[in-house]
Amino acid sequence: MNIPQTDPKANYLAHKEEIDAAIARVLEGGWYILGEEVRAFEREFAEWLGVGAAIGVGSGTDALHVALRAVGIGEGEGVITVSHTAVATVAAIELAGGVPVLVDVDPISYTLDPAMIEPAIAMAAERGIVVKAVVPVHIYGHPAEMPAIVEIARRHDLRVVEDCAQAHGAELSGRRSGTWGDIAAFSFYPTKNLGALGDGGAVATGDPELADRVRLLREYGWSERYVSSIAGMNSRLDELQAAPLRVKLRYLDRENERRRAIAAIYDAELHDAGVILPAHGDDILHAFHQYVIRSPRRDELRLAMREQGIGTLIHYPVPVHQQPAYAGRALTCGDLLHTERLAGEIVSLPIYPELRDEQAREVATRIVEWAGTPAH
Repeated sequence: MNIPQTDPKANYLAHKEEIDAAIARVLEGGWYILGEEVRAFEREFAEWLGVGAAIGVGSGTDALHVALRAVGIGEGEGVITVSHTAVATVAAIELAGGVPVLVDVDPISYTLDPAMIEPAIAMAAERGIVVKAVVPVHIYGHPAEMPAIVEIARRHDLRVVEDCAQAHGAELSGRRSGTWGDIAAFSFYPTKNLGALGDGGAVATGDPELADRVRLLREYGWSERYVSSIAGMNSRLDELQAAPLRVKLRYLDRENERRRAIAAIYDAELHDAGVILPAHGDDILHAFHQYVIRSPRRDELRLAMREQGIGTLIHYPVPVHQQPAYAGRALTCGDLLHTERLAGEIVSLPIYPELRDEQAREVATRIVEWAGTPAH
């Protein structure tokens, strides 16, 4: 048995004919950076998301970096986010000149706890740092509690920058992640729900002024070619990535439904296996970028699955505030107890649209069997 935790090649093969034709179209067209494929993808992605504009950039990290700069984050200004995230979230804050202010997560959704925002603002102020923005991370495809986050942010004049790297198609109360805040950042890393064949990202916003600023920032601040009106950077989505993304976008809703069907199999088969299953309430449309369970015997579980040819991963094993690079640099508000407990218990099971029902059931069966064995 060989069931990988994720399989981006399978997604390419599912759309091979269309993707190959799209790539050939770019190669034969002779225009490879910020051409018609990028412009078309930006229009199509913005329409699918339901915002005024989407701007393609070189990666998800760049998308968050550019979004933070677009909303005016400057040197030494505080940005609240979680420690339970990919380090890219915090790296982008520092790239923009901001100071990461890390808070704990809600123990059910694993997303930013809105009750931690005001204590974090006060704690940062005691250190002489003015908080200017909050970055909720829609981790694993579960939307953060955006109504509460936005309400608190508005009261404190904070910009809301959504980290949607794992939330393509996630919804809360019928509204898609990426449409709640001032601006949002998406990643198209190959394993994402909408994945390129390399790196890529996009910034989305309903604010025309922010969209114009993002376009300037991604290409040297050029208001006209070779003339920089602001200090920008070089982060452009390639035509060779935009063309396959246009193909895959057409299938994204269907593939997200497939992820939810796989999650439903796991939910049914693992309900009494002694593990904690992911939460997703009635008002949540989970994108299931990852299907993450929890067990205090996580490492034993992973070893047992590996011995049977089943791939698992940990997203993420070391919280940002405990990583050597950020010791003494990022501020932490409180003890982050939920974050630290999660890091020792979470494990991501195989989930991708091409995973067959019988494979998902086999994974679940092996976990149930393992759960019946004594702890070592």
